[in-house]
Amino acid sequence: MERNKALFKGPFLEVGSRDYGSTEKIRTSFPGETYVGVDMQAGEGVDLVVDLTMPFSDVDALLGGNRFGTIFCLSVLEHCEQPFLVAENISRLLAPQGVLYVSVPHAWKFHGYPSDYWRFTHEGVKKLFPQLTFDMNIARVSTDVEGDLRPVNEDISRLRISGKWFRKRDECLKSIGADVLAMAGRIGLFRWLTQHRYLVPPTMIEMVGVKPRDSQQATR
Repeated sequence: MERNKALFKGPFLEVGSRDYGSTEKIRTSFPGETYVGVDMQAGEGVDLVVDLTMPFSDVDALLGGNRFGTIFCLSVLEHCEQPFLVAENISRLLAPQGVLYVSVPHAWKFHGYPSDYWRFTHEGVKKLFPQLTFDMNIARVSTDVEGDLRPVNEDISRLRISGKWFRKRDECLKSIGADVLAMAGRIGLFRWLTQHRYLVPPTMIEMVGVKPRDSQQATR
């Protein structure tokens, strides 16, 4: 978010803004801007209680007919029973040339707020928001390791127990560790780990989409 902050312009809408105790307070990064936080439940960080699965006319009325230059939707869509409907309403709330920053889990433990339904790929995000154009040079894969950001490619979330796989990526220390684990597996040690072809660490997908200036989707 900090790296691409120049892309984000007001007014701002945060979908799923309720503070559960460890929630990032995004609005503090944009002081002096119009910033609206919505959630299905009232609480700290929530300006309006809005159910984004309602008919768009109802959502639009609750938000005063406003359109937003930037919408943040972070770790929300996995909790939505109807993610396509939520995504459609989010797209309609964006102003022309508005920006969506969306974060979804590719692989994560079950976590109910109040429940947990879906996991996503980057191609799935594009299907949810077909009206938007996503810059895949900006898109990133992140894990639960601080600072671990990677490009989105065919190796999304994958950690191979193979020294050869790491050496192709010039990661020599990791390749040595993988070779050691592979050898241990061959003699029956760490079978719970080494019997798998690859492991999937907790992984999020972060993407930025832009609504075209001439979008055919209604803006009012």
